[in-house]
Amino acid sequence: MSEWPPKPPVDSQKSTETSQPTGQEWKILEKAVLSSVEEQRRARRWGIFFKLLTFIYLLVMVVLLGRGCSTTTEENSSGVTAAHIAVVDIQGTIGSDKNSVNSEDTNRALKRAFSALGSQAIVLNINSPGGSPVQSDEIWQEIRYQKQQYPDKKVYAVISDMGASGAYYIASAADQIYVNPSSIVGSIGVIMPNYGVSELAKKLGVEDRTLTSGEHKAVLSMTKPINPDEKAHVQALLDNVHQHFIDAVKAGRGSRLKTNTPDLFSGLFWTGDQAIKLGLADKTGNLTTLSRELKLNKKVDYTVQRNPLEAILGKMGTAVGQGIGQSISQQVEAQSQVTLQ
Repeated sequence: MSEWPPKPPVDSQKSTETSQPTGQEWKILEKAVLSSVEEQRRARRWGIFFKLLTFIYLLVMVVLLGRGCSTTTEENSSGVTAAHIAVVDIQGTIGSDKNSVNSEDTNRALKRAFSALGSQAIVLNINSPGGSPVQSDEIWQEIRYQKQQYPDKKVYAVISDMGASGAYYIASAADQIYVNPSSIVGSIGVIMPNYGVSELAKKLGVEDRTLTSGEHKAVLSMTKPINPDEKAHVQALLDNVHQHFIDAVKAGRGSRLKTNTPDLFSGLFWTGDQAIKLGLADKTGNLTTLSRELKLNKKVDYTVQRNPLEAILGKMGTAVGQGIGQSISQQVEAQSQVTLQ
């Protein structure tokens, strides 16, 4: 009777035995694997090195570019002695942060523009829907002050698409206001947005547990019925700011205003040609036509230019800050921010 399972043939056993790697072969194989791993590590290190080098290169280029922009605007422009028009931009929303038209940067530009030996006229290049009443007034005050210091230098406001609310507040300090027939001009008013969601909160089962240390600290709370006394107080506050706006416009425009127009200070806005009829503007034109009228072809921009790196980091910081602080500050901003619109 044959043995089961049958034994493999002798030749097969020899073949199997001879196919097993020897100690020397194992060492060679191990060395090859380690060499491959080391090569991958080396390639990865070089990859990181070159990426870091590229990042540093781009960073240096951005900084140098930013210095170049800053030098052109802030140093070279002040040294221009040839007769020229000094331009200061009022472009975008007016606010206290560096990404908006703010009084710190704008007033610095105005000082340079007025003090420059070659500047013959100052032009406020405006395209803005308005914004902060405080920033607008501080810029307005600076224009008035510089006009007293340099009485021979006229100030012109040139409104392109829009010169509304706080932007018009600033424009009213100019000696003359130029507009396009289709420009949006005016909007002399003040706004504080507020919404009531108390009924919605009840339906959703949301309970307002806000704690305060003052009777009116939670004034105009979105989740509580409006308090008539608090509403009257805030309305008086808005009326007061509105009166400041009206006084500034009257001081700047003087007898040119058609003050017998009922809606002139109501917050309404008009087209450029309508604004001229109301005394809110003087004539149609732009920076080019003004340059021809003054017979000054050279224009120098005195607007403070932010370093590109600074602008990028500022936007990144703003985005991060908004993400962190939104849940904390959103209600406060919605209830208490006064805007010239």
